[in-house]
Parts: sequence; structure tokens; C-alpha cells
Amino acid sequence: MSNPLPIIPETTLARVLVVGDVMLDRYWFGEVSRISPEAPVPVVHVQRSEERPGGAANVARNAAALGAKVSLLAVVGNDEPASALEQLLSDDGVNARLHRDPSLSTTIKLRVLGRQQQLLRIDFENLPAHEVLRDKLVEFRALLPEHDVVVLSDYGKGGLLHVQEMIDLARAAGKIVLVDPKGDDYSRYRGASLLTPNRSELRQVVGQWRNEEDLVARAQGLRSELALEALLVTRSEEGMSLFRAEGTVHEGTRAQEVFDVSGAGDTVIATLAVMLAAKSDLVDAMRLSNHAAGIVVAKLGTATVTLKEMQGS
Repeated sequence: MSNPLPIIPETTLARVLVVGDVMLDRYWFGEVSRISPEAPVPVVHVQRSEERPGGAANVARNAAALGAKVSLLAVVGNDEPASALEQLLSDDGVNARLHRDPSLSTTIKLRVLGRQQQLLRIDFENLPAHEVLRDKLVEFRALLPEHDVVVLSDYGKGGLLHVQEMIDLARAAGKIVLVDPKGDDYSRYRGASLLTPNRSELRQVVGQWRNEEDLVARAQGLRSELALEALLVTRSEEGMSLFRAEGTVHEGTRAQEVFDVSGAGDTVIATLAVMLAAKSDLVDAMRLSNHAAGIVVAKLGTATVTLKEMQGS
């Protein structure tokens, strides 16, 4: 039996700064009625397409959907997908500060779907120039005073090359810093307020645990080693676990139906950021973010959750 949901705070007071790797998620929907004569693959007759902000941009739009004032700082190419991203983010009410790098192609994840099933994903990407990233750091410093919570959304695309410097600057300014980590070396996130790895990402860093007791020991060891206030591990059908110096709090999953988990981690960290910026305590913020994740996994692709949905379900 799930605990009753905490009261949702006044989210319009929340000011969230999101920094990280942005991408454009493109979806081609079509019908599949035959196999290609050229190769043993389905032929998709594309009938409609959709575009949505992905990566850190999806975190930003999720925070904005909950009523927060949101700024997004990222590097993109000087190309059509960047313009599409800017327009989508503007429509979602996000203050997007996208630095254009002419040598960069804006990251695109193109998904081809037939009968609501993903058949293929094609990625277009390369890494941003060092000079553009340095410029972003200057703007990051300038934006800090206007925000309560900083979210660093790392998708391993090079946009967070200076992540340790960003954490140090934000913490020195008294800001809460949440990090969605990537890779197997978390030392670069040392001193953040909280990290939100999923189960498999944590396993890459601490190794395979034998049981729940072993997981707690490994997670608390990592939290202590990196000087984090907390570690929030999302565990798919097992819900999520919050590891703090005071102990561990576990919240079972609230998902009624799982249709698509892509972007669920973005929803979790965005909800967490908004609730903390609106002065929820950490445990309440975790429970609300778990609730939001349970709603978003019933939707297709990178999606958002509104306050109305959170209050009504």
C-alpha cells in the first residue's frame, strides 16, 4: 500500500536552472504491412511525425509543466534542429539560452514507430567546441542568483565538460544542485546535493549488490565518498530509494501501466527540483517525483506531467 501523497507546494514560486546536453527527439509514425524485398526488415509507410525536446531540454519542459520558472543553458548547432528546439521550448514556457556552435550538429534522436512499437532509432551527434562551453560557464555564473535549484543533466554528449566547476560555483552560491549522472566515474560530481542514477547506472559504479543490505552499504559508501547530501536511486518496477546520512527511505512504484520509460528519469529530476525549489522537504519531494514518474511512463515517448494530473490521480 502506497503512502498518501504529500501536499504539493506552491510551484509558481520555484526557480529552476537546467544545464546539460539537449537534443531533439523526432518521431516518425507509420503503418507496417510488408517486409522489404531488399532486406529482411519491415517497410514503414510514414504517415505523421512529431518533434519533442529531449535530454536536458526535456527536464526543463517537465519543470515548466509543473508551473516553475525555468531557464535552460545548453550548446546546440547552428542548424534547423536547433531552431526547432528553440521554438518548442518557447512554446513550453522555458527561457532557453542556447549557445550556437557552427561546428556542432544538434543532437537528434530519430525514432521510427509502427503500430506504436519502436522499430528503429537513429542518432545524429558530435561534441561541442571547448570555447563555446567556456562561454556557457560565464553565463552560468551570471544566472545563478536568479534561481533556487540547479539541475545538471548529463547525457554524455560533452555539454557538461566543466561540471565540477559548475557544482562548486552553485554550492558556493548556496544553491541546491541535483545531478542526473552518466558513465562510471562519479568523482566529477563530488559535492553536489543529490545524484539520481537509475539502478543499472548505479551498478556500473558500485558493482553488483547481493541483497538489499549490500545495496544500502554500497550506496551509502558512494554518498559519503562523494560528499553528497543524498543519493536517489530509481529502481524501475521496484520504485525508488533515497539514501541520506539519517538513513534510507524507500518508496514503492506508483505506476499503474508502463507504456514507455523513455524520459522518465527526466521527469523524476525535474519534479524533484521544482518541489525542492518550492520548499518541500526531500522525502516529500521524492514521493511526489515518484508519483510523477508513475504517470509519465503510461505516455508515449518523452512526455510531461501537469500539476492537474498529479492532483487528480
